[in-house]
Amino acid sequence: MTATVTATATVPGAVDIVCLGEAMVTFVPTAPGRLADVPSFVRGIGGAESNVACALAASGHRAKWVGRVGADGFGEHLVAAIGSYGVDTSAVQRDPDRPTGIYFRTAGERATGTAGEEPDRAEVIYYRAGSAASAMSPSTMRYEDLFSGRILHLSGITAALSADCLSLMRTLTTRFPGRPLVSFDVNYRVNLWHDAAGPRVLLDLARGADIVFVGEDEAEAAWGVRGSAAIREVLPEPEVLVVKRGERGAVAYARRAATFPTPPHPEPGAPLPEPRTSNAAGAEFPARQARPDTVTDEPAPGVDVVAPVGAGDAFAAGFLSATLRELSARERLRHGHLMAAATLTVAADLAVPPARAYADRLVALDARAWGTLRLGPGWTATAEQHPQGRQDPQEVRIP
Repeated sequence: MTATVTATATVPGAVDIVCLGEAMVTFVPTAPGRLADVPSFVRGIGGAESNVACALAASGHRAKWVGRVGADGFGEHLVAAIGSYGVDTSAVQRDPDRPTGIYFRTAGERATGTAGEEPDRAEVIYYRAGSAASAMSPSTMRYEDLFSGRILHLSGITAALSADCLSLMRTLTTRFPGRPLVSFDVNYRVNLWHDAAGPRVLLDLARGADIVFVGEDEAEAAWGVRGSAAIREVLPEPEVLVVKRGERGAVAYARRAATFPTPPHPEPGAPLPEPRTSNAAGAEFPARQARPDTVTDEPAPGVDVVAPVGAGDAFAAGFLSATLRELSARERLRHGHLMAAATLTVAADLAVPPARAYADRLVALDARAWGTLRLGPGWTATAEQHPQGRQDPQEVRIP
């Protein structure tokens, strides 16, 4: 498959992946109901990019989370909780003047803004305006931290936080020689964008990335396009485009060849490159030479869903894990599905991933066996009960 990563193990401090973004303390009701009615909440952690870092670290990769938190108890909790997964948090900045962001949510799917969407979507209320993370900018974030990995993972959420954050995102999605492989999850959040410019901003940023993740529903809500082929038409620039289709699986569009050089490792304090104002094809950003796509469509296994929150981040983590291992397109998609299934079968945003050998064994199933696979709560523990990998795949159908 395309989008080849290169080794950086010989560079001091190098990691497999750097994830940049805001992590927040999240409060989830202890009982069903509206936020107006529930009596109490349980504290947890949330954040699309830090979720990816945690999942990859738990899967055995060297992952670093880069962000900003307040010099407060919530920030201290976030750094400790994320670090407990094995994530490198040494580059997290603490802001003495701005607070750590928090949010409250109910269980269920987030609203996407798609016409005809079910009315009972989750309630989500953010308290992140003016947060420490909103001060991320090309001048506050260190080049040597952001470019210390084989992959730099970003999401569209960061671009919505402030003008400074958007400037940083434009900088990091500007193509220049030697940058690391840039992964971008669109993550369109209707209630984060305060004007109509959001969808266009996200499209511009995605066009500057090497790997892009987007859901069919959010592409329709943001850009008014339906179907994976139509999404590829509006996003021809990325070397790899992954369109997520929920329980119907995912499809990957990949160019035939793309090799990325070892990323630069600048001296401490080196400035970030100048950003372009737009990544759209045209005078400011010439279109890349078109090459035919290899299209891989892979169904998702059956899953007994406990809670849907965090599945998109988990899918990205599984796909990027397999990318780091230079596996095939089919294997990358299947690992994405398995990581998502691990999160879908627990109530939290983060789940214990399946052991790598166990996941590899499931990924290697033939099409018929994969098509009959069904994963329920507790399925990842099956590997621990059979450490030699002897379990029958059918055991996974009803854990």
